[in-house]
Amino acid sequence: MNKSSISIDIHLDENKVPDQINWSASDSTADAMQPAKSMMVAFWDAQDKSALRIDLWTKDMMVDEMADFYYQTFMGMADTFQRATQQTELVAEMKAYAKDFYKKFRDIQLKENK
Repeated sequence: MNKSSISIDIHLDENKVPDQINWSASDSTADAMQPAKSMMVAFWDAQDKSALRIDLWTKDMMVDEMADFYYQTFMGMADTFQRATQQTELVAEMKAYAKDFYKKFRDIQLKENK
């Protein structure tokens, strides 16, 4: 049996706010830890039937980057759900929501920047 590992290092400031997020994967071709501004990790606890989540972002992550991250995460989750379930209609709804979310965010940004 093969084994693969993912390592995540979180550097915190004096107030325990993430200052840096770095990660590496044993199957990656990268030689060093890779930086990230945000991360989402979820595990399914089958016994409790609940998701255990870790959502972190660094203090230098911009709001527009967070919106991009969420949009891409929504779309990726929809793609994964499609592969796992073949529920095409639900996937289309998920993607429509993601697009609507992103459009509304952009509209809000435009109004705030006037």
